[in-house]
Amino acid sequence: MWFSKKQVPAIRSLVGEGMQVRGELTFSDGLRIDGEVYGDVIAIDGSRSMLVISEKARVHGKVKAGHVIINGEVRGPVISDELLELQPKARVTGDVRYEVLEMHPGALLDGEL
Repeated sequence: MWFSKKQVPAIRSLVGEGMQVRGELTFSDGLRIDGEVYGDVIAIDGSRSMLVISEKARVHGKVKAGHVIINGEVRGPVISDELLELQPKARVTGDVRYEVLEMHPGALLDGEL
């Protein structure tokens, strides 16, 4: 194959807006967070997972997944096994580790890269 694209995992789980989760949250494939999570958010299979933290979402804890897209607020370390995307309204307070970083203008990061 000349131009093979990696398959993007399907978003199969959702923490909806107005919802609040306390405790560790583990998932496989894809997860979208629109609400609040007080605890770690960990992908079971890191390299083949996607986590989307939307503009209205808040996570207070460690975040770990293969492909991480943040447009909301994270207070804790972020670990991305592949691609970390910080969208324009992203607010991250904590250290980040990644393979590839895509940071849009307007995103704020208070931590070590």
